[in-house]
Amino acid sequence: VQLQASGGGLVQAGGSLRLSCAASGLTFNRYGMGWFRQAPGKEREFVAAINWSGVSTNYADSVKGRFTISRDNAKNTVYLQMNSLKPEDTALYYCAQAMGTHYYSTTTPYGYWGQGTQVTVSS
Repeated sequence: VQLQASGGGLVQAGGSLRLSCAASGLTFNRYGMGWFRQAPGKEREFVAAINWSGVSTNYADSVKGRFTISRDNAKNTVYLQMNSLKPEDTALYYCAQAMGTHYYSTTTPYGYWGQGTQVTVSS
């Protein structure tokens, strides 16, 4: 299983970025997917998750209303649209594939992780 995250970069506060995570080596449409992030000196934290079909989603309170997770099962890809970015959103963003079909907000249910893509928001 490989998860390739991309789309990170440097953006000014208030700007937008769209992260992508392309999966291979698994039956993508059977599993929930999630995005997590980790800032320097901090623990990895939940950002957003989506169930196998894309119908159900869940967000951390800190990103609710600004970020949108979606998936395209035909392309084996999950996305994270990030709007109204803030400096506190600066982190290394990871996508992860769950071992079940639902969405999950903790790291334990996720069996595979991508390499991370850096998001830096300047003030």
